[in-house]
Formats: sequence, structure tokens, C-alpha cells
Amino acid sequence: MNHAADHPTLLRLPAWFGFPEERALPLAPDAYALKEVSPDWWEVRTTASGELIYSGLGPVQVERSPAPF
Repeated sequence: MNHAADHPTLLRLPAWFGFPEERALPLAPDAYALKEVSPDWWEVRTTASGELIYSGLGPVQVERSPAPF
């Protein structure tokens, strides 16, 4: 069974006021590159085109959702 369609990729951002933020991304986790560009400032880009997906406070994570939605 292929869980990739059911379990989307998530961009996990730092918690604000105790609540973590997650954003669904359209590609597989390995399609994104994470880089700390300065202390506590992170960028997430697609590896194929270099498109900037996120630039902001970190650390951040890109991973497959453990649950379907």
C-alpha cells in the first residue's frame, strides 16, 4: 500500500505561544532542502528548482505526516 498519497509532507515550524504550526506541502519530503542561513533563520527550498518555500525562524522540519488526512 502506498501511503504517500494519504500521508502528506509537512513543514513543521517552531511553536508560537505553545502551539506548533504545520503546513502541508505538495511534494515528497526528499524534494526539499533545509538550510540554516544565519543563526535561528532557516530557508526551505525545492531541490529541483530552488524555489523558496519558507524563510523564517527555525529550526524547521520537513517530514511525512504520521497520520493520513
